[in-house]
Amino acid sequence: MVVKVGINGFGRIGRIVLRNALDYPEVQVVAINDPFIDLDYMVYMFKYDSTHGRFKGEVSTKDGKLIINGNAISVHGERDPANIKWGEDGADYIVESTGVFTTVDKASAHLKGGAKKVIISAPSADAPMFVCGVNLDAYDSKYTVISNASCTTNCLAPLAKVINDKFGIVEGLMTTVHATTATQKTVDAFRVPTSDVSVVDLVARLEKGASYDEIKKALKEASEGEYKGILAYTDEDVVSTDFVGEPHSSIFDAKAGIALNANFVKLVAWYDNEWGYSKRVVDLLIYVAKKDGNA
Repeated sequence: MVVKVGINGFGRIGRIVLRNALDYPEVQVVAINDPFIDLDYMVYMFKYDSTHGRFKGEVSTKDGKLIINGNAISVHGERDPANIKWGEDGADYIVESTGVFTTVDKASAHLKGGAKKVIISAPSADAPMFVCGVNLDAYDSKYTVISNASCTTNCLAPLAKVINDKFGIVEGLMTTVHATTATQKTVDAFRVPTSDVSVVDLVARLEKGASYDEIKKALKEASEGEYKGILAYTDEDVVSTDFVGEPHSSIFDAKAGIALNANFVKLVAWYDNEWGYSKRVVDLLIYVAKKDGNA
């Protein structure tokens, strides 16, 4: 069964969610809403991307719809989510990617137009948040609005869970050095002037002592086993641009970390805050649709 999807907000994440969705036969994007982008500009913005490259498929318009690889997508320009007629387009699951409607109350407005479920592509103050590979078992079909958490959380959580499950984390501090975004400008050393790819620096005190080699082994095994597709491992000399288009949520950089002693360690992991995160939005969407019996 194909899951029919609507996207609210055709900005960076909205467009890259659509690019990723095209790779999943079980997902069909049937409608897009954005009051600030006209149809012709949608074509241009989807076709050309300075970070991820030109879209390799066919993009055009016909009868007021966006046509991608021959598939027609309805386009709306409503400012109020309650006025978007998702039901008429058959869109059951909505990706809320405006960055504006991030609470249960605000995102629930989509349900008035016929949608069945909303997935917020941002952290939420009150919606249940899920991270693929970490806590999907906590999902309940009774939820009508959920969040895919943040791109940083999607990088940090798998890394921290592997370490905590294996060695125990007594306490820790995390810093992210993040690429600049449309709403989060370059302001200091932690928001840097790159178009994409960010990095997590986790400093933790471990309950069970371990050498750095043992920690690397645990993360490598996790990346090849239970966390395959979510967590990746590299021991090469890499820089941020090497991870543009990276589909994993978290890429542990074995050479970038260091252990002060057996119980105090610094771990570094990269993530494409656009591509990898958007791919997880689609993965979460498919997971919940299957749980709901709609896929």
